[in-house]
Amino acid sequence: METLIRDARVLVVEDNPDLAFGLRNNLEIEGYEVDVAESGPGGLERAREGNPDLVILDLMLPGFDGYRVLRALREDGLAMPVLILTARGEEADKVRGFRLGADDYVTKPFGVLELLARVEALLRRSPKYRAESGTAPRARCSAVATRCRSRQWSSTCSSRSFGAGVRSRRDSSS
Repeated sequence: METLIRDARVLVVEDNPDLAFGLRNNLEIEGYEVDVAESGPGGLERAREGNPDLVILDLMLPGFDGYRVLRALREDGLAMPVLILTARGEEADKVRGFRLGADDYVTKPFGVLELLARVEALLRRSPKYRAESGTAPRARCSAVATRCRSRQWSSTCSSRSFGAGVRSRRDSSS
């Protein structure tokens, strides 16, 4: 698997040394630059100072938990993607993580290939990747041009309000 962002920096915040070692190795094999923090305070400090491209965050950490790390990152205005990787699989835990600003949530045990695919997908959609690649969110309109959708927003519109260059299939067949 070839990474889309060469040398992307990934911060792994995980207190289990064996799991952190395995994550580091697999991510480095894929071409990512990896930093590891073993505690909540350490992870928050490294994220603030290093501004990684992506954070893989455990929830049950010494010092303070991953929710607190995530809340602090978002309150600081840091918008890098955050993937929560945890043994906490209850729906309430997942919802709390997403509401605090997580971009993805994977429960342990997990498949390494799936995790790597999720990391790549998060980086591909991250603001930094889109800025480097020059890709912008593309809007799509349904056949009757009543529902416009973008990767970043969704609203009701008509072909007139959306732009002169957008026509529905019905309009283009005449």
